[in-house]
Amino acid sequence: MASSAPSRRLALLLLASTFATPAAWAHAHLTHQYPAANAAVTASPQALTLNFSEGIEPGFSGATITGPQQESIKTRPAKRNEQDKTQLIIPLEQPLKSGAYTVDWHVVSVDGHKTKGKYTFSVK
Repeated sequence: MASSAPSRRLALLLLASTFATPAAWAHAHLTHQYPAANAAVTASPQALTLNFSEGIEPGFSGATITGPQQESIKTRPAKRNEQDKTQLIIPLEQPLKSGAYTVDWHVVSVDGHKTKGKYTFSVK
């Protein structure tokens, strides 16, 4: 039984797509953060620290923080940790009061891919 040319082409196409797929996964994903998602911290952090799966471009990355009354929390400019190019630091202008906070973050990885997400934490 001879195999047809279209079947071979399909098999080659599937094989080639298997090797091409990892490029689509090359985004900076949030791996961990402080305060952690869903955490209840006893004291206000001085800064938020977000760690990603690959290096990020600090000029195109940042976060907004929304407080318990849906108010915007003032921060200083986000900066990348130069010893760890996967880490974004967002200094807070003043201590956070008790309540729940939402962090909306966005980053551009060093290879140009944009990623965004959100998480919450609370201060007791």
